[in-house]
Amino acid sequence: MAATTTLGFVLPTGLSRRGGGFRVSLIRCSASPLTNSTASGLVEKPWDSYNARLVLEDGSIWPAKSFGAPGTRVAELVFNTSLTGYQEILTDPSYAGQFVLMTNPQIGNTGVNLDDEESEQCFLAGLVIRSLSISTSNWRCTKTLADYLTERNLMGVYDLDTRAITRRLREEGSLNGVLSTEQTKTDEELLQMSRSWDIVGIDLISDVSCKSPYEWVDKTDPEWDFNSNSRDGETYRVIAYDFGIKHNILRRLSSYGCQITVVPSTFPASEALKMNPDGILFSNGPGDPSAVPYAVETVKELLGKAPVYGICMGHQLLGQALGGKTFKMKFGHHGGNHPVRNNRTGQVEISAQNHNYAVDPASLPGGVEVTHVNLNDGSCAGLSYPAMNVMSLQYHPEASPGPHDSDNAFKGFIELMKRSKQSS
Repeated sequence: MAATTTLGFVLPTGLSRRGGGFRVSLIRCSASPLTNSTASGLVEKPWDSYNARLVLEDGSIWPAKSFGAPGTRVAELVFNTSLTGYQEILTDPSYAGQFVLMTNPQIGNTGVNLDDEESEQCFLAGLVIRSLSISTSNWRCTKTLADYLTERNLMGVYDLDTRAITRRLREEGSLNGVLSTEQTKTDEELLQMSRSWDIVGIDLISDVSCKSPYEWVDKTDPEWDFNSNSRDGETYRVIAYDFGIKHNILRRLSSYGCQITVVPSTFPASEALKMNPDGILFSNGPGDPSAVPYAVETVKELLGKAPVYGICMGHQLLGQALGGKTFKMKFGHHGGNHPVRNNRTGQVEISAQNHNYAVDPASLPGGVEVTHVNLNDGSCAGLSYPAMNVMSLQYHPEASPGPHDSDNAFKGFIELMKRSKQSS
């Protein structure tokens, strides 16, 4: 027979149907019969225990619950303000060397599916969230987020105060940290690990780039395609340098009529020119642009030889190749809601961004135009150098995840290649 427990609650007069004073409401709760394990105090808790830690270099320690792979890893912690698209974020190579903290409090409710992959593996070091959804409810879902992280050997932790951590990052800037599920490691050991590691000056591109050239043939699925009426039907041969390229950048280029050969980050400029491209794309990628001088030299060799388009890391490399400088931002831009003004048209786009570095516009030589400005902080968000058929954006026009305001930038690259072909 089930045991019965009586709980008493004192309710204010306004919540009582009886007038005057206070009354006591009794709620009867049924509990399961006592078992031998209950009597001995060995009942299994109906909730997860705090079995992980996030230790930041500022000395703060955040107890957490693990829902992915176990272990200990060190990386730079950044926050992302996107409301959706956690799977695209997980598979974005630009996050190599970083833990990503999602400011959206609930993550995992749509599960994961193969269609939303931005690369063939996860490159970030770990995922930090407030609340892990206890169920999935999406018709495209094939597995839960927890199972996905475990299969990909990726750490994930939840039940942290992500709002407090985000405020700390906004005040102090991006912080190095350690995620660990190993109870044998002391807090002091983990703190020392976080303080002895640095992401600045590390070449992260080499590990995420493809190893040999390949042809990209997939277009945007018709179910998700947009702006299809703005294409002229011509075909353009494009060489895409893979510094950590996302699949949807390639899909959007293909949908605009580009035949694409993807090449490694170290691919010689002379070999790229032998393919007689109509245009060259320098892709997004992770880390410090000043840590990959070989990529900057490649960009320099290709300037003026064919129209070029830089996205994110590609934009920063173009800035350096043109004679400008880049710098590390306080906490970077990570999210799908950044307002950007197009200086040529005056229009404002809501953009998807993911970068910790920016081009210093004051360092750029004459003739280089800042075409776009981030309205949150005034940083450079786009460049143009008409004399060499150069255009670039600091943010992600493919917007996966994110809004589609900037998709016409791909049309701009097509127009650049078209004018170049007509004048040659």
